[in-house]
Amino acid sequence: MSCRQNGLRRGRPALLRISYDCKKWIVAGIVLAAACFLVWFWLGRGSSEADTPSNAGGDSTAVPAAVVRAERRTITNTLTISGEFKPFQDIDVHAKVAGYIKRIYVDVGDHVKDGQTLAELEVPELAAQLSGTDAAVRKSREEIRRAQSDIERAQSVHSAAHSAYTRLKQAADSRAGLVAQQELDDSQAKDLEAEAQVASTQAELSAAQQQLQMAEANERQYTALSSYSHIVAPFAGVVTARFADTGALVAAGTSSSTQATPVVRLAQVSKLRLVLPIPESLAGQIHLGDPVKVHVQALNQDIEGQVSRFSDSLDLQTRTMETEIDFENRDGRVIPGMYAETRLSLREKPNSLTVPLEAVTRSGEDATVLAVSAQNILEERHVKLGLEDNTRVEVLSGLSDQDRVVIGNRSEFRNGQKIQPQDVASPAGGTTGGK
Repeated sequence: MSCRQNGLRRGRPALLRISYDCKKWIVAGIVLAAACFLVWFWLGRGSSEADTPSNAGGDSTAVPAAVVRAERRTITNTLTISGEFKPFQDIDVHAKVAGYIKRIYVDVGDHVKDGQTLAELEVPELAAQLSGTDAAVRKSREEIRRAQSDIERAQSVHSAAHSAYTRLKQAADSRAGLVAQQELDDSQAKDLEAEAQVASTQAELSAAQQQLQMAEANERQYTALSSYSHIVAPFAGVVTARFADTGALVAAGTSSSTQATPVVRLAQVSKLRLVLPIPESLAGQIHLGDPVKVHVQALNQDIEGQVSRFSDSLDLQTRTMETEIDFENRDGRVIPGMYAETRLSLREKPNSLTVPLEAVTRSGEDATVLAVSAQNILEERHVKLGLEDNTRVEVLSGLSDQDRVVIGNRSEFRNGQKIQPQDVASPAGGTTGGK
């Protein structure tokens, strides 16, 4: 009997209840049909994927892996390090003598020439001392002239006394008793006295000459000190700081009891030094004339240079060796204090067997790579490394030409694992070379 017939017999309440039960059966049937369709769809999709050509002859256990081949290239060992430009010469200009600044001719930023006057000092006591030494020199010269006159007079007296004694002596010798012995002795005494007077005046002349030398030395000293009242530039450069103004009292730069304040600070910027701290491990590989490529970050400019000098000793605090590169800076584009990234070419080796850096795993001094066999099985090999640059490293032993190695995340692979090798382009770096 149909649901509708049962409902007619039992009345209207029974008809409503039976219609509700029929709806539940209809919904259940729809849900069951949808489930069957989904099962059929997924089973059909899995079957079609199993029949695709890519998996028809493949190994479902093999894992895809990126591999590259070992290649022979020219490899260069370079060191990239940051350094700071410094002036070729940088000094504080002090006053040699203490005094007041009478005039100062330069200010910060002024470019000066070698020997140009920077400031002028007023030193009254020095001028007085210079006048005193000048007077002492004139006095000593007068003393010399007086002593010379005394010598001439003494020599004349001595010449007359000596002539008189000589004549008396000859007369006494020609006839005995002609000249009294007392008269002869007096004449001889006058001759000796005149001779002693000549020697005395000659000594006075020598003393006057020595006094003149001392006076002239003092005069030269104070003249030199007086010239220091003009402060001049020891080299061509730019004034980077000014510490005194007109009228200021400055102490002598040679004073050890006080900390003398400089007048200005002068830097030679037409030529610069780039100072690099080379680490201890690479200090022995630095040589004069090594090529250097410098990138000035503030100017976005590259400069070529060479190693000019190095200290040849390590700083005990930082364990680095200061190395300097000189650069001409006549246009003034590079400012002292700018930082630069420097690449030092320490060593170059052509025709070297190399692999990318990401193919190598290091543990202390030991290094390994995952090589791919002809059967696409991974083999962990211990390799000996040589030079390296930014992208590649030289392999001295453990690999042969055209051997394939895995790059990327080594933690995803293990020794003896089968892979599906996928060749990738070799990373740039170095120059490909032939055997």
